[in-house]
Amino acid sequence: MNLAQIEVGYELPAFTTEPINRTTLALYCGASGDHNPIHVDIDFAKKAGMPDVFAHGMLSMAYLARLLTNWVAQEQLRHYSVRFVAITHLQDQITCSGKVVEKDEAAGTVRLEITTRNQAGEIKLSGEAIVALNA
Repeated sequence: MNLAQIEVGYELPAFTTEPINRTTLALYCGASGDHNPIHVDIDFAKKAGMPDVFAHGMLSMAYLARLLTNWVAQEQLRHYSVRFVAITHLQDQITCSGKVVEKDEAAGTVRLEITTRNQAGEIKLSGEAIVALNA
């Protein structure tokens, strides 16, 4: 990616996941080692006051990382952080998007605002990333 071609306002190619389901959560538990029962045990979730299990926040963070690495190589990432805004529920379809909000030509980087939203447009994660474009 050539820094000269990227301007403030540029939007990364977004993508939307399949609906989050119990299999997705079980596979993520196995892959991440995060076996918190709130994500896979409906009885446990209900005892905790939730209507059902819900997705790991780090699963949505991984989706946002995929947004970035679909756009640039992993070694071009200089900073990546998120804030967990709301719970991602079963059957949510997560759309990951990002937009360039700052360009630092001297450093050869851009700063991105990144988010995940469900099908109703509700923000689930928000964050930022700094990407080197002339790596």
